Amino acid sequence: MEQRDIVLISFPFSNFKNEKVRPSIVVSNSVYNRKFDDIIVVPLTSNLEFRDYAISLTNQDLETGKIIKESKIKVDRIFSINKKAVQMIIGRINREKFSSIKEMIYKLVD
Repeated sequence: MEQRDIVLISFPFSNFKNEKVRPSIVVSNSVYNRKFDDIIVVPLTSNLEFRDYAISLTNQDLETGKIIKESKIKVDRIFSINKKAVQMIIGRINREKFSSIKEMIYKLVD
């Protein structure tokens, strides 16, 4: 798995009692991904209602693959997960969209 990949994983809800299979974007870099058993991801949601710290994502934002529905990237839901939880790689976002994610992460922690 590489940075910018869209992966399908079982993503836990914030209560850690339930989970949902959903696409997520790998934000950790290649050095980290090779060194550790985990990857760092941000989830996607098909709920398009306005929310802070979310970025829209369409198929035009992808270098490869396809998403079923227009989505939002939930940048404020950064999560570390074991690579074994990844069910499949479904695509890769382009560099321009990934730059938007990085900028929003910076705003979130600045």
